[in-house]
Amino acid sequence: MDKTLELLPKVKANLILTHDEDDELLCGFIRAAIDYAEGYQKVEYGDDPLPPATEQAVIMLSSHFHESRDGSTGGFFSDSVAASSQVWTAVNRLLLMSKTWGW
Repeated sequence: MDKTLELLPKVKANLILTHDEDDELLCGFIRAAIDYAEGYQKVEYGDDPLPPATEQAVIMLSSHFHESRDGSTGGFFSDSVAASSQVWTAVNRLLLMSKTWGW
């Protein structure tokens, strides 16, 4: 199954979305988040499953993209100036957990 379609229900659950109106938009955010994860980790997952920490990072980043699609911080922490930075810090730390180091 395509990773985007596999992750769509998980991202929607994270966002507490029960409608399908944003599915196309969310799929674009999921593809962008997977692309970011692969670039950050310097790996291409292809048909391989995402490690759990990477999957969670993709879910969080996709949700962040959706909540801040108008350029604001968005989401539950919209009154916090540091919220966007905190999302990126959490996502990058999750991605580091699954990174394969070529030492």
